[in-house]
Amino acid sequence: MAQIEPTGPQDPSGGGGTGRPSAGGGLFGSISNISAQGLWQTIKQGDIGLALGVMVILVMLIMPMPAVMLDLFLAVSIIFSVMVLMTGLFIQKPLEFSSFPTVLLIATMLRLALNLASTRLILANGHEGPDAAGNVIAAFGSFVMSGNFVIGIIVFAILVIVNFIVITKGSGRIAEVAARFTLDAMPGKQMAIDADLSAGLIDEDEARTRRKELEQESTFFGAMDGASKFVRGDAIAGLMITFINVIGGIVIGVMQKNLSFGEALEVYTLLTIGDGLVSQIPALIVSTAAGILVSKSGLQGAADKELVKQFSGYPKALGMSAFVMVVLSFLPGMPMLPFLALAGLAGYMARRASQTKVEEEARVIAEKAVAEAPEPPKEPPIAESLKMDELKIELGYALLPIINGRNKDETDQVTEQIKALRRQVAADMGVIMPSVRILDNIQLQPNDYSIKVKEVEAGMGSLYPEHFMVMDPRGGQVRLPGTHTTEPTFGLPATWIEGKHREEATLLGYTVVDPATVLSTHLTETIKNHIAELLSYANVKTLLKELNDEQAKLVEDIVPTQISISGIQRVLQALLQERISVRDLGTILEGVAEAVGTTRNPNMIAEHVRTRLARQICASHLSPAGGYLPLISLSPQWESAFMESIVGDGDDKQLAMAPSKLQEFVQKVRDAFEQAGAAGEVPVLLCSAQTRPFVRSIVERFRAQTFVMSQNEVHPRVRLKTISSI
Repeated sequence: MAQIEPTGPQDPSGGGGTGRPSAGGGLFGSISNISAQGLWQTIKQGDIGLALGVMVILVMLIMPMPAVMLDLFLAVSIIFSVMVLMTGLFIQKPLEFSSFPTVLLIATMLRLALNLASTRLILANGHEGPDAAGNVIAAFGSFVMSGNFVIGIIVFAILVIVNFIVITKGSGRIAEVAARFTLDAMPGKQMAIDADLSAGLIDEDEARTRRKELEQESTFFGAMDGASKFVRGDAIAGLMITFINVIGGIVIGVMQKNLSFGEALEVYTLLTIGDGLVSQIPALIVSTAAGILVSKSGLQGAADKELVKQFSGYPKALGMSAFVMVVLSFLPGMPMLPFLALAGLAGYMARRASQTKVEEEARVIAEKAVAEAPEPPKEPPIAESLKMDELKIELGYALLPIINGRNKDETDQVTEQIKALRRQVAADMGVIMPSVRILDNIQLQPNDYSIKVKEVEAGMGSLYPEHFMVMDPRGGQVRLPGTHTTEPTFGLPATWIEGKHREEATLLGYTVVDPATVLSTHLTETIKNHIAELLSYANVKTLLKELNDEQAKLVEDIVPTQISISGIQRVLQALLQERISVRDLGTILEGVAEAVGTTRNPNMIAEHVRTRLARQICASHLSPAGGYLPLISLSPQWESAFMESIVGDGDDKQLAMAPSKLQEFVQKVRDAFEQAGAAGEVPVLLCSAQTRPFVRSIVERFRAQTFVMSQNEVHPRVRLKTISSI
């Protein structure tokens, strides 16, 4: 070999200064500089080691092997097959041993290479005695066959039949069916993964992991279907190699080694069958591992734990098995001791499994009881005390049957009437009223109820379950036996009567109302009286958000440059305060857009908006009988009196009228409206636009239901009827 001259400082690789071998040394010079430790580190790498192993197997197919090396590799084959079997038993699921098809191919190639190497030794040195092919084959030949080649042939044939026909064929069939079913189920499993991802049950990483596992599962069972053909081919090759070895050994022994036919048959058959047994036992072990692996697709966990768990889950089966073995032990001619021993073992396992099952059930029940046990009441946070209900009805304990008691029809009626009330308020006022909370209050009288708006009492009354409230439309006292009271909503005389007098009251022309309707009517009027308070900032934002695109553009033009959302809220509250519906929100916003150019006062903006809603305002106060607008006008003298009493400039104007003058005005308004009411009219009070806010501020204190409108709010097409003048 040529001497390699270093061209510079030596680096760890043994080459020149550039880290490469010099050109003059060639390939062999480079190899000579690799240390033994470096070579071992190279072989330890997985890919290099596997490649070298496969190359060694291929070399064994060509080059002769000494008996000592053959013994070593036969031992490796046996240990390798046992390791594969143990791995198949202890893995949790088949995909953890996804390299099994590759392992199966390598194991098959190793056994075939060893068969060829042993065949070469048997045919070349068989005449020298039983140790001609190594000690492993000799040991199998003498121990398993007891020196009798007929016994060896029978044992070898049985091993081949068990491996080829039973284990290998069954494993191949299981792998084939599993591969087919796995491929058929892939679309459904993929859709399930996508559905879980869309529903947010898993994240993208988990979905990616599941898809990869699904792909590996289909690939694994498909590969196992093909890899099972390796074992079948190995069994067929073993039969053919054994037959060729026997025939070839006889020919060589008789024709070349000068042995008799009987001596040649015995010598070469013993060695060949021993070689076949050494090869078939590892093949049988690996085939068993393949069968366990493909049949484990429905198990989760190690095979031993799953089998023990599933067998011990049915103690009755173990008990029946023990009973059958006891019966068999008493049959004539049966060995009693083995069967009784097995019966005792099965009985002990049945008893132990039964105890374990009872303990497991008790543990599950205890855990369930602990999980379902009510937790100790936690002290509510202080912030809970700050929350308030916008609408709440408190009931005395005698009224609870109306809500959730024994009369289901009445309970449903209350619930449905409250639902209908929310729809009615939305349609009439253009505002979605908040939900109503109903609860009991032991501090109330048994038959009393209280309606609260933002935790402040806004109305109260009394109800009598299974009774009816009767009222005289003419306003007189009802002349029927019962409990005389006052109607809580409008303050009219009324009487609570029993159900048996209901038909009589109807015949007398009285108005008959059930308790649920009394409560819902009172709630309706209370909501309308306080609807302005219930319109929150969030409600206004919701109303503006639900506008159509054209009106939403108008909101963008004026909010927040000219008016804020809270400013719009105050304008809407000013309208609702006088029971003007804000359902036509588009028209209201147009009026706001016109008014914000001259004033930022919400009350002044609301006055301007009222003129845009003139047709709506007039329509809501028309007489049902004649279709005209009844009105009581304010005389010029009172108009002048109000104008002279207004003091202040700009938006800061106030009414400074003498108390005596105010008392006179109040009395005249009361007299005029009482006369109109006696005539069957419900008129509005008409005044000028300048005085309307101040007139309204006085009238609402003693006649809140009287509507005050300005002359600008009278629509030109409305027919008017002047009832009187103040």
